[in-house]
Amino acid sequence: MRLAIYPGSFDPLTNGHLDVMQRAAKLFDRVIVAVAKNEEKHPLFTLAERAALVKKAVAHLPNVVTDSFDGLLVEYAAACQAQAIVRGLRAVSDFEFEFQLALMNRKLDENIETIFMMPKDTYTFLSSRIVKEIARLGGNVSPFVPAHVPAALQKKFKPPGRRAAKL
Repeated sequence: MRLAIYPGSFDPLTNGHLDVMQRAAKLFDRVIVAVAKNEEKHPLFTLAERAALVKKAVAHLPNVVTDSFDGLLVEYAAACQAQAIVRGLRAVSDFEFEFQLALMNRKLDENIETIFMMPKDTYTFLSSRIVKEIARLGGNVSPFVPAHVPAALQKKFKPPGRRAAKL
């Protein structure tokens, strides 16, 4: 069985992430979307909340499951008996960092390949950071995330208050 891990913080999940998940599901027999515990990034959503958002988004994909992990990705991938790690690339600026990670992962475990996938061009500008900023400022994020994510973001952010003009 061809098994791949698609890791990420998914804070929050975007349509770009979902696009990569859907396309990876066509290439592999099974895909594990592995939500990473990384408190250094100071996530907006808890690990459980992020995993639940992902699980709901991939419910229509029978060969995709959601899990979470802490620690080295290659160790998690080896424990799952995965053959590949899927990484999304939005732009050239992502490549250098992702390339370094892929090479280090190969040094740690040469049996696990890294596959780079680009989302559809309509999603190349998307990032979780930008989505959070739009939501924090009260903007509409529904074109950028799965249908259930805007409500989760609204719970985290109160709409910005309007200041009365001084006369």
